Amino acid sequence: MTAFLARLAGTGSDLIRPRGGPRPGEAVRSGPGRPLGQWGFAAIAVTSLGGPLALAALYAPDIAGGAASSAGLAMVIAAVAFGIPLWIWLDYARGGPGAPPLGPGGLYSFTEAAAGRRVALVQGGLWVISYTLYLMYTTAQIVYDTLPDVLPGERRYQSLLEIVIPVALAGVMIAGRRAALAVIAVVAGGQLALAGVLAGLTTANLGTPASSFGASAPAGSLATASGETALLFICGSLPFFLGGEASGGPRGAFPVVRRGLAGACLVTVAVIIAAVAPLAAVSAFTHADIPGMAVAQAFAGRGLAVTIGIGVAVSVGGVMLVEYLALSRLVTAMTAWPLRRVLAGIGVIIVAFAPVVLISPDEIYDDLLTPSLSALWLSQLIVFAVYPRFAARYGRKAVPAWVLAVAGTAFAIYGLWVTIHTSHS
Repeated sequence: MTAFLARLAGTGSDLIRPRGGPRPGEAVRSGPGRPLGQWGFAAIAVTSLGGPLALAALYAPDIAGGAASSAGLAMVIAAVAFGIPLWIWLDYARGGPGAPPLGPGGLYSFTEAAAGRRVALVQGGLWVISYTLYLMYTTAQIVYDTLPDVLPGERRYQSLLEIVIPVALAGVMIAGRRAALAVIAVVAGGQLALAGVLAGLTTANLGTPASSFGASAPAGSLATASGETALLFICGSLPFFLGGEASGGPRGAFPVVRRGLAGACLVTVAVIIAAVAPLAAVSAFTHADIPGMAVAQAFAGRGLAVTIGIGVAVSVGGVMLVEYLALSRLVTAMTAWPLRRVLAGIGVIIVAFAPVVLISPDEIYDDLLTPSLSALWLSQLIVFAVYPRFAARYGRKAVPAWVLAVAGTAFAIYGLWVTIHTSHS
């Protein structure tokens, strides 16, 4: 176990910028003392994508139920649609001759390279607002929405959990990156295992009809299911904020980032398709509070059902940990404040806000959700819109860059529209 955790955290000397400046594609080391290894980055990437168990067991089945007869096709289209923003982020991160290397600012650094610091500050400021709010209200989702469906007796401890979870998150983060990576690795591995079990249950007991991958559902329902599922992957941009800490080598840090994200996306998409394609055809499951838990209850018993339900809650908490990591790196990049001070400051904010949530958890969650998601989509919109400027500066072909930028901008506008439309429905 010790050797495994050491591999996750990476090995090597303290992180310093080599003399003569970084090589193209090499990370600017600005994080904690050791480089982030391939497995550590992959664990962060897996956890950031929803994570996989929450998507497969809770979110995607609910959305796919609207196009039940074509659920498999909807999941495939969603993965292809998400490939557009992923391609843009990866091209930013790839850099090239004259392009700035990977650093701690993630999307903020990408925007700065394309359009300058002023635009980047707007983009970064929106991102900070979005994820700070997310960290403040998401505990209420876990405590008051998800866990009561798993453990009805949990209601007696909701006030305590609303305080304990933010304290635990802050404690893990302030303890250092090694501690955070250890927790993230356990969360990533556990939810992949459970998502695999869920996929096996649905495939073995419900089958995967070939018709699920055909366009038999109404076109509008299929488009909605595909588009809204694609939006669920948006937190896949979080690992880029750790790109500046990835281990380098002769080819720089970018291969670590590319392999980690590509592997995480492939695994996540595979388990979602395997679980959701057969599950979505059974309305009794898609209409359940936690569809994956209902499947486990029907075919494997209460024990596994509760395990998957708790895993869904932990999956959401894992995304919060990665968001905390990313937010701390972004604030450090924007302000040059010491990382430990930033980590402590974020912890103070989320812990201090926890008692406020107790006043009216549902109302506070609803009030903060829309501005948080709106700020997120606006920040992503800026990243996609300025991409052609980055392409022009650093030798990319103009036509593909504009096509990607238009598609990425449309993706962000759709996310913003869904956010606003849902808030008024």
